[in-house]
Amino acid sequence: MRKLFGTDGVRGTANTYPITAEMALRIGAAVGRYFRRDQSGAHRVVIGKDTRLSGYMLENALTAGLTSTGMNVLLLGPVPTPAVGLMTRSMRADLGVMISASHNPADDNGIKFFGPDGYKLSDQAELEIERLIEEGVNPAQAQNIGRARRVDDARFRYGERVKSSLSRDLRLDGLKVVVDCANGAAHRTAPEVLWELGAEVIPVGIAPNGKNINQNCGSTKPQLAAETVVAHGADVGICLDGDADRVVMVDENGQVADGDQLMALLASSWAKAGRLEGGALVATVMSNLGLERHLAAQGLRLERTAVGDRYVVERMREGGFNLGGEQSGHIVMSDFATTGDGLMAGLHFLAEMVHSDRKASELSVQFETVPQLLKNVRYGEGQTPLETSSVKAAIADAEARLNGQGRLLIRKSGTEPLIRVMAECEDDALLTQVVDGIVAEVEAVAS
Repeated sequence: MRKLFGTDGVRGTANTYPITAEMALRIGAAVGRYFRRDQSGAHRVVIGKDTRLSGYMLENALTAGLTSTGMNVLLLGPVPTPAVGLMTRSMRADLGVMISASHNPADDNGIKFFGPDGYKLSDQAELEIERLIEEGVNPAQAQNIGRARRVDDARFRYGERVKSSLSRDLRLDGLKVVVDCANGAAHRTAPEVLWELGAEVIPVGIAPNGKNINQNCGSTKPQLAAETVVAHGADVGICLDGDADRVVMVDENGQVADGDQLMALLASSWAKAGRLEGGALVATVMSNLGLERHLAAQGLRLERTAVGDRYVVERMREGGFNLGGEQSGHIVMSDFATTGDGLMAGLHFLAEMVHSDRKASELSVQFETVPQLLKNVRYGEGQTPLETSSVKAAIADAEARLNGQGRLLIRKSGTEPLIRVMAECEDDALLTQVVDGIVAEVEAVAS
């Protein structure tokens, strides 16, 4: 069992264990030693970050730890998470690091790692790095200490890569697009790319101050974008999160479409064009049952994985699939990227609008969702509510009541001290009863 790493790297409240300068230095030294086991030749790591205030602290501490083991550090500055995967490969680096807590509030932060192939690390690699953190590592000799330098054109390189995923003749002329950058890592890149492709751009969430990332904006709070789309008579809205690896879309009426609907659109379109590898879409256990039914009606499969975009990517690589993602908006197009890319996915939705000459509202609802209810319950340090007999009994009762009528998913969050209780069922009353029953038992244990 990993103790430090969660669903997506190491995450927590800034300046509180494990997201402290001291731990970042130790993590940097450990991961530097792990990727510098071959002592010959030059070794390099690229580091990107989002716009959180604590990013400065963690960037410097990680740089110190990495250079102490002989790694040369290339600092990208604020860039989307997918840019780090891209730059790790293109710059022939041994390691990529992204400093971000994604969609979490500004006081949180995290550290994500990419291997030399641009993909996130395996559970086994993270376990080995945790061992090195606990044991400590010997620093490099004085003459072998690494260097650090800034890379000024990372944002430009990423933007060009995103555009190259589209056909060269695609233009967005005549489209009025609202883009909500969540005051995060894509606050300059996303509006620039859309403008370069010919769209009339109405940007929001583009004034980061270190403390307002994801604050009442972005993919988890798309109301601002929806209101802006309606107010300006825009054709469509693109809502990114703080590190721009996820997206939700807004149609011309202000209605929001999640990752499931976007994946359904792309899977259907790619299948018709003969581009969908393996005849399947890879998604997590959180994706709506309606998506599975929609794909089955077209002779396509839904391959489900554990929650986390890296598990989606692992299954895609194992099975040779090229499209996957999460309901939350991580959309992975492995022909072009190694991880979820919100801006790229949003552009491909716009490309579908252009090619089909249809409105966003006609494309953003691909299937009728099965009623789904998700509630989160916070628990205290050291508590294990899912192991108590009363909670187990409540879960067993809920499963029995849903038998043949829906499905139930209970899991611990990999990024926060939360128990997530999710159920799907055509019977709204039963759906509410089973979820609330489990939530009540978890709250009783966690109080």
